[in-house]
Amino acid sequence: MAQITTGIRSILSHPAMYNFTQNALGVRRARRVLAGEYIPRKAGLRMLDIGCGTAEILEFLPEDMDYVGFDASAEYIAHAKKNFAARGSFFTGLVGKEELDGMEKFDVVLAFGVVHHLDDSEAERLFALAARALNDDGLLLTVDPCFMPAQSPIARWLIAHDRGQNVRDQEGYCRLAKRCFTRVTSTPRNDFLRLPYTYLVMQCRIAGSANE
Repeated sequence: MAQITTGIRSILSHPAMYNFTQNALGVRRARRVLAGEYIPRKAGLRMLDIGCGTAEILEFLPEDMDYVGFDASAEYIAHAKKNFAARGSFFTGLVGKEELDGMEKFDVVLAFGVVHHLDDSEAERLFALAARALNDDGLLLTVDPCFMPAQSPIARWLIAHDRGQNVRDQEGYCRLAKRCFTRVTSTPRNDFLRLPYTYLVMQCRIAGSANE
């Protein structure tokens, strides 16, 4: 996993500063839009959140959702447990086949801001893991910064200086997803943050899925 965690970026390792920075940029709005427009509204939905951070997405999810979050940061997971202990199950570490083998299948797998930290081989493993974790009609949602043609110079500069060192263009992300998913829809969003910035939302489904 390639990301820059030194210098000023090191403050983002602290949950309070991470949340403060995210909220200042407008990521709270991004979570609200994601929950309202992309995550199915279905009673008793099971969600796996890979790289859940401090699990602030739960603010916008139904209370009856069966939520499982994994993150490599013990500090982020401790913060999530403190604030959302009654809303989900939280685990420190990288989710793998061993962890999934002991769990029921999921309706949704979310990877918000994860893929651009991974090189191609790591990203392919994530997509394969998500496919393994999902029900037959399940949905993988990924959200990552993305380079686009005719992009605002400010957006391009900000994205180029992200902690993640594997930011791709739209085609690059979709090409990786299609190695494991046959139905991939990608949507560039320039309205998630208060700053000029482009996120790419990918909706990935396995073959034979009944839903769009």
